[in-house]
Amino acid sequence: MVQGHIKKMQSELAETVQYSLPIGDELIGLNQYLGKTIKLSYRGEIHCFNCGKRTKKSYSQGFCYVCMIKLAQCDLCIMKPETCHYHLGTCREPQWGEQFCFQDHFVYLANSSGLKVGITRHTQVPTRWIDQGATQALPIFKVKTRLQSGLVEMAMKKYVADKTDWRKMLKGQAESKQMMAERDRLLSEASEELAALQCEHEVGQIELLNDAEEVNINYPVLEYPLKVSSMNFDKTPVIEGVLLGIKGQYLILDKGVLNIRKFTSYNLTFDA
Repeated sequence: MVQGHIKKMQSELAETVQYSLPIGDELIGLNQYLGKTIKLSYRGEIHCFNCGKRTKKSYSQGFCYVCMIKLAQCDLCIMKPETCHYHLGTCREPQWGEQFCFQDHFVYLANSSGLKVGITRHTQVPTRWIDQGATQALPIFKVKTRLQSGLVEMAMKKYVADKTDWRKMLKGQAESKQMMAERDRLLSEASEELAALQCEHEVGQIELLNDAEEVNINYPVLEYPLKVSSMNFDKTPVIEGVLLGIKGQYLILDKGVLNIRKFTSYNLTFDA
């Protein structure tokens, strides 16, 4: 038995994605438990991921309310980077923004529950794709800031989805796509919007990645559920079942699915 506060699962791209669960000071390799019964028990405590104070409710996946409203990483512009307001002088934490938002970002295509456009910091490749449950991914653009990545994404999402249907993603493998052809199609359809953006920024800041290679991702799944039933520690403190698979940030059990990331900072025990 291992006990402690959990964080989102760590992953490593390999022939089959290797998953680990950070819990307290331990890191539990999860792939070894496929086909076996595991039990996760909520101990009734949540401590803020940032300040460590006890909180009755988790906000923004692991924070207390005070930290949620003061931290830049919890601001709306993290979910909607096109709304970045650093240039207005209203960033909650300018130093944090300079460190995390003013670095190279990728705009990419991924195939999770279907084709989608997304963005991520260069340091989060391929983690971001794995967290979304993508089976295929292809970088399209490299840009210098998070704001730029959001503007490019906005231009492209007129022609392709920007969300993953998590229920569909958990029901099985997405239909394979010709990612290069899909990229070229989208670049053609969004050519006017992208050209307008290119004119608004210095030459070279929005870089088309013509030579980028497709990444294929295989997940450790023995069996996909016919019906996706979500489990929740707030309603069911003890969750136990046979581990049938891991995809995205979800554990697929024979009794339902559990979004580990949603319960960041919850104090749990793990038994197997």
